[in-house]
Amino acid sequence: MINHLQDTITLNNGLQMPGMGLGVFQVANDATAEMVKNAIEVGYRSIDTAAIYGNEAGVGEGIKQALAPTGLRREDLFITSKVWNNGLSYEETVAAYEESLQKMGLDYLDLYLIHWPGKDKYAESWKALEDLYEQGKIKAIGVCNFTATHLANLLSFARIKPVVNQVEFHPRLQQVELRSFCDKHQIQLEAWAPLMQGGLLEDETISKIATKYGKSNSQVILRWDVQNGVITIPKSVRRERMMQNADIFDFSLTDEEMAIINAMNLEHRVGPNPDEYDFAL
Repeated sequence: MINHLQDTITLNNGLQMPGMGLGVFQVANDATAEMVKNAIEVGYRSIDTAAIYGNEAGVGEGIKQALAPTGLRREDLFITSKVWNNGLSYEETVAAYEESLQKMGLDYLDLYLIHWPGKDKYAESWKALEDLYEQGKIKAIGVCNFTATHLANLLSFARIKPVVNQVEFHPRLQQVELRSFCDKHQIQLEAWAPLMQGGLLEDETISKIATKYGKSNSQVILRWDVQNGVITIPKSVRRERMMQNADIFDFSLTDEEMAIINAMNLEHRVGPNPDEYDFAL
């Protein structure tokens, strides 16, 4: 379990990944640079973007603006992006990776993910990721939104095991079966929409726990993530909210409080179901 914003979790290939980062989903490109710069200045070292977000250039600019003033180097950061579903052939995946690098002005990515499994379209794309990894162009490779069934299929032919499966995860969608599968195969779970896209910020059950510690609902939920060993990437465009989200390392939830939140699970999604959507745009 991490005990500081910059603490890391060891992935199955030995790479160290920060246990908490910043997501930039649904942030306009022209607003992303300032957001990323602020996050790095606050202390975040992991930034998560994707080709489909349309803000990779803004992420790159924010990194550029932050590095010199903070005295950090590129290798002090952990940058993730994802290949989109309309280009999952081998050649398209390689081209998409190179385009992401070009937009961000980077020489490599720390983690590159297949964004959605689609209708079993990921075999060629995964081979491309494996080759890019073996060529030293990516530090680690993984997937997003894969169910246990998708992962079992991937593992049946993969030369290299994914290090991460990034999925919707929050107290109302706890992915119990999937977490068990990932634990068994040493695949790190990472949460997107950890705050249920704001849907739990007024929840009374969590509010009671938050009041006890003088914390916000979002801080309690992110602390629950951390104590579950799940990497979390909350999004906030405001510097003060980024700082608040990171202020979760001065308290711990009791076993009873963890159990109360665990009991909130309804397997309720706010995003799409990977088994039902193709996303071939």
